[in-house]
Amino acid sequence: MFEAIMDEEERGQVGIGTLIVFIAMVLVAAIAAGVLINTAGFLQTQAEATGEESTSQVSDRLQIVSTSGTVNGDQNISNVTFIVATSPGSGPIDLSQTTVEFVGEGGQDRFDVQSSNITNIIGTSGDVLTDNSDRKEVTFAISDLDYNGNALGEDERVTVTFTTSSGASTVKEIRVPTTITSEDSSVRL
Repeated sequence: MFEAIMDEEERGQVGIGTLIVFIAMVLVAAIAAGVLINTAGFLQTQAEATGEESTSQVSDRLQIVSTSGTVNGDQNISNVTFIVATSPGSGPIDLSQTTVEFVGEGGQDRFDVQSSNITNIIGTSGDVLTDNSDRKEVTFAISDLDYNGNALGEDERVTVTFTTSSGASTVKEIRVPTTITSEDSSVRL
């Protein structure tokens, strides 16, 4: 089966050729391993960044605790007040970097929350919600909006979307009661 090589010169040349091929294969494997390790490290870094951004967009959102409206003399809603908090697992949210969009029968308007719209109820002062126990009151005058009309009428529906700086959105549909009496100074929406 094996043929014996009688010439000693030929025997040494076969061994050197095999050694050169072996060294070349080891070098190619080392280079390929280096490329794979660098690529894996880059992909891991990119995946971590994407994961953090995705988590932010899902968890760093507002939770609307309650919604109410102030009734004016015409039995319409002139101001809408939201009590907001951070959702569970959320990081700090700066309300002054939050946008609000009103969409309803009277049109739509999109604007940034201003510090003048924010009242501190519970927790830290300023515009930032840092903890789930913090509560802020955010009030909007309907007359200040680019909305058709100065107030919300009976049985009117408006969809309000709060979008934080991380891109997380909270949607709340407010619905004005079908009947508002002259004794009502505010109503729950």
